[in-house]
Amino acid sequence: MPLQPDPLALEHQVCYALSVAARNVVAVYRPFLEPMGLTHPQYLVMLALWQHGPLSVKRLSGLLQLDPGTLSPLVKRLEAGGLVRRDRDPKDERALAIALTDAGRALRARAEAIPPGIVDRLGMDVAELAALHGALTRVIAASQRALEPPATLEAAGP
Repeated sequence: MPLQPDPLALEHQVCYALSVAARNVVAVYRPFLEPMGLTHPQYLVMLALWQHGPLSVKRLSGLLQLDPGTLSPLVKRLEAGGLVRRDRDPKDERALAIALTDAGRALRARAEAIPPGIVDRLGMDVAELAALHGALTRVIAASQRALEPPATLEAAGP
């Protein structure tokens, strides 16, 4: 009778593989980001601003899937570094908008070397990385659905 694989074996856990892969990939980014004075989370903020331009804190928080309490210190450090500024959102004066400074916009040129450098350091085929990105995007969507509160059943009428 063949032995059944242990369903709790560490090497069979998706959460373990994702956790280790995330830590390791972020570590591969570190030598690219440190000379630019950025941490990986700060780099993600900069990517969003380079792509979208000025963003409200709420919108930036949504794009990065970070709560505002986590995002705020990142933005403050980027602001202290002269890369972003916080202004009133022209669409809603009650809200803050995060915008790039000239230095923040200029940093984009240096950052353009990061994606090909990461591909080179990983030594993986671009098609394989694109397929992985697609699979992870589906995992993100599935996990977001799993985290949604269950729909409440409407009380049946009399």
